[in-house]
Amino acid sequence: MRILVLTGLLLIGFFTQAQVLPVFSQPEVSRIEKTLASDDMQGRKVFTPGIEKAAGFIRNEFAEAGLKPLPGASDYNQQFFMLAPGSTEVTAGLDGIPLDKKNIAVFSTDSSLSVSNSSNYKKIILKNEDEFRRNFFSYLESDQNLLILVDSSIARRFSRLANFHMPQFEGSGNHIFILTSIDPQQYQIQVKQAINRKSLTNLAGIIPGKSRPEEYVIFSAHYDHLGIGTPDTTGDSVFNGANDDASGVTAVITLANYFRQLNNNQRTLVFVAFTAEEIGEFGSAYFSRKMDPGKVVAMLNIEMIGTESKWGKNSAYITGYDKTDLGAILQRNLLNSPFRFYPDPYPQQMLFLRSDNASLAKKGVPAHTISTSKMDSEKYYHTQGDAVETLDLNNMTEIIRAIGLSAGSVISGTDTPQRVKTE
Repeated sequence: MRILVLTGLLLIGFFTQAQVLPVFSQPEVSRIEKTLASDDMQGRKVFTPGIEKAAGFIRNEFAEAGLKPLPGASDYNQQFFMLAPGSTEVTAGLDGIPLDKKNIAVFSTDSSLSVSNSSNYKKIILKNEDEFRRNFFSYLESDQNLLILVDSSIARRFSRLANFHMPQFEGSGNHIFILTSIDPQQYQIQVKQAINRKSLTNLAGIIPGKSRPEEYVIFSAHYDHLGIGTPDTTGDSVFNGANDDASGVTAVITLANYFRQLNNNQRTLVFVAFTAEEIGEFGSAYFSRKMDPGKVVAMLNIEMIGTESKWGKNSAYITGYDKTDLGAILQRNLLNSPFRFYPDPYPQQMLFLRSDNASLAKKGVPAHTISTSKMDSEKYYHTQGDAVETLDLNNMTEIIRAIGLSAGSVISGTDTPQRVKTE
């Protein structure tokens, strides 16, 4: 009799506990998704009222979830400024010989710039096209002042720089590219440009870790999209971005609520909605500048999970799957589940370096993007047709559930993924 009574008490305790565990609700997923992808948000293009309205909604959701601001912040806003040159005038000379302005490209946030061989710029020489291709963006992202001499044999690729306008972070280094066949001993460069300064905002909140508060696990997505454009054949002009990437932001908000209710995370959880992904991943690039990569244990970026993957329901892929063992850890935690995480089936598209995980991955963080988007046949990608009606919200809810459950051992500190080999 005692055994039966004890068993009954245990069962009652089990079911009582099970009833209070947080759940992943399809109606709640639908509510968030439909709000973010509504016409009221006007396609969430950067620098428009639509994205500001979306930001306000996300802030409210973070507050409702009980998130705290990032350490040192007073609210969920992570504001930063992008500076883009308007008109630019450049004069330059190498060893006393005037340089044709078509052979110089300047990336700087200074309205006036005077550079010479005594200016303490690091000089870099690129001798071939492969070096140029591999290093170009890393130089643009550097905080150092750089003079990059590009060999004349790469003139075809260099010519594209004249029309390449990349906004810079306030306080970034100056980067000057010169097409030349010589290594000058003397040089003089004068730059005058009109600078446009615009504000952008990431939204970020945390659930502090109980025993390992200095170790971070990040869940992220971008909330910007393409805005309003030319009407299509149906008269629709709003690029709602339901899949790209309201679906990812919906996942981030849903996971924030789930883990806050669960309230057992040993590592600190960071939930972030990035801006400006569509114009160059500037939101995540800025965020990565403010995070100590050594403290980030893992990053799960979520991008376009509203449609079925090439394998059908209950499946998603992870970009850069072979770069760390994070994917294997996530799958192991779903051992008794029908859900499967697969390696990225589109390696030729280099998706690992094309989403908001890239900035931290380049610094060694096990940072990956989870997606279901069929990149070779996603019918509504970057069209007005990317609307809520085209999504499978039930399957999307299951994907969010799988992400939450699979990350459990990393959040608890039981598992620590391998780092990305930055070389």
